[in-house]
Amino acid sequence: MEFLIIIFFLVSLPIFIFFIFPRQPSSHIGFKSYPIVGSLPGLVKNRHRFLDWTVEILSECPTQTAVFRRPGNRQFNKKKKFALGPLAVLSRPWTANPANVEFMLKTKFDSFPKGERFISLLEDLLGRGIFNSDGEMWWKQRKTASYEFSTRSLRDFVMTNVTVEINTRLIPVLSAAATAGKSIDLQDILERFAFDNICKLAFNVDAGCLGDGGADGVEFMRAFDTAATIISERFQSVTPYSWKIKKKLDIGSEKLLRESIVTVHKFADDIVRHTIDQARSSNNTNEDLLSRFINIEEMNSPELLRDIFISFILAGRDTTSSALSWFFWLLSKHPEVENKIMQELNSIRKRTGKRIGEVYGYEELKLMNYLHAAITESLRLYPPVPVEIMSCVEDNVLPDGTFVGKAWGISYNAYAMGRMESIWGKGCDRFDPGRWIDETNGGFRGENPYKFPVFHAGPRMCLGKEMAYTQMKSIVAAVLDRFVVEVPGKKERPEIRLSMTLRIKGGLFVRIHERT
Repeated sequence: MEFLIIIFFLVSLPIFIFFIFPRQPSSHIGFKSYPIVGSLPGLVKNRHRFLDWTVEILSECPTQTAVFRRPGNRQFNKKKKFALGPLAVLSRPWTANPANVEFMLKTKFDSFPKGERFISLLEDLLGRGIFNSDGEMWWKQRKTASYEFSTRSLRDFVMTNVTVEINTRLIPVLSAAATAGKSIDLQDILERFAFDNICKLAFNVDAGCLGDGGADGVEFMRAFDTAATIISERFQSVTPYSWKIKKKLDIGSEKLLRESIVTVHKFADDIVRHTIDQARSSNNTNEDLLSRFINIEEMNSPELLRDIFISFILAGRDTTSSALSWFFWLLSKHPEVENKIMQELNSIRKRTGKRIGEVYGYEELKLMNYLHAAITESLRLYPPVPVEIMSCVEDNVLPDGTFVGKAWGISYNAYAMGRMESIWGKGCDRFDPGRWIDETNGGFRGENPYKFPVFHAGPRMCLGKEMAYTQMKSIVAAVLDRFVVEVPGKKERPEIRLSMTLRIKGGLFVRIHERT
C-alpha cells in the first residue's frame, strides 16, 4: 500500500504543480520550467512529438540552446554512486549550436564522456560495448576497430557481401512483390536485409532473415526491437526512478525488457561461441570483424565479445535501415530527385559498360556524386541517431555562454540541427540534394562535421561511415535500376517512432513496380 501511495504521489505531483503554479508568459523562450517539477509538464504534453517539440524550442532560442530541468539533484553517496534528491531540480542543456557541438566533441572531449547515468540506462542491452563505454574500455575497442575498418580487405569483404545479399535476397523479394502487386513493408524488408548483411560481415553467419528459414534470427530481431524501444523510453520517463522501481519489482515494461534481453543474449552468445570455436581451429581464415577482435587478447572475453556483437548489430542494422527507410519515403515525394539519380546511373552505365541488373562495384559507386548527395540530404533531415546524450565531469561554459555544471547531463540534437535556419538557411526544412553539390565541378561537397554531426565527430567519429555509404549507395542504385518504389496514401510525413534509432511508426508500406 505504501508503494502505491508513492507511485500516486509521483504521478500526481507534476499535474498538481502544473495547475497550481502560474504559467510563464507565452513570450518565454526555451523550456518552460516550474517549481519542483521543472520542465516536466512540457515533456508530458509533448512526449508523443518529442523531436518536433525540441525543434520548436531550440529554433526560438537566440543561441539554439535551452536548459531542460527535471526533479532530482545529483549527489555522491559514500560508495561514489549518484543519488537523486526529489525536491531539487536537475538541469540538462539541449543544444543545436555547431560551436557547442565542436566544444563538446573535440575541444573539451575529456570533459564530456558518456557518463555513468547514460551507461546505466543502456547497460542492460548494450553492456560495455563501444557505444556504451568510456575511458580505457572505450579506447581499447576504438583502437582495434579503427585499425580493422581501415583495411582494404574489409572494404572488399563489404562489397562482396552486399553484392551477394542484394542479388540473392533483396532483389528476389522485391521482384516477387512487383509480380504479386501487393503492398509490402519496405522498412521491415530493409531491416531484415541489413541484419543478414551485418551478421555475415561482422560474424560470418548467415542469419537468413530475408530468405528462407532464419527463425532464430527473426526471433532475435523482434526481441532486439522490443528491448531497444523500452530502453529508449527510459530516457523519456517522467521521473528518473520510475523504471528502476519497475525493474526492481520485475513488472510491466521492465519485465518484458528482461525477457527480451534473455533472447538477445542467447542468440549473441551462440554466435560468439561459434566464432571462438572457429578461431581455435588451425584452418581459420575468417575475415569477419568478430574474428579480428577474438585475436586480440584484451578483447576476447565471451561477455565483452557479446557486447561488441550487439553494438555491431545496432550500428549495422538499425542505422542503415532507418536511413534508407526515410530516404525512400522522401524519394517518393520528390520525383525530380529520383529522375536526377536515374540520369546519373544511366551516365555511369554508359561510361563503364555496366549492364542493368549488375550490382555496381566500388569504383562505380565513387562516381555517384548526386546519389551520395541525396542520401546525405536525407540523413540531414532524418538522422538515424537523432539525439546524443553525454555528461559533464567539470564546470564548463559553452561557446554560446551557457553554463554546464559538474555532473550535469548535456545533449546535442542532430534532428533539430538539420532544421535550423541559422545553420542551413531559409530552405532548411526542404529536401534539396543540390545543397551538397559543388557548382563548379559537379562533385560532392562535404560539410563541417560539427554542423552535420550525423556520424558524430571528433574522437568518437563513426568508423563505419564509408562502409555505411557504400552499402546504402549499392542498395539504392540496385533497387532504382530495376524498380519504381511507390508510397501510396497521404503525403504527410509518417509518424516517428523514437527507439534507439529514428524509425517510421507502423512501417513504410509501398508498392513495387518493374522499371521500364
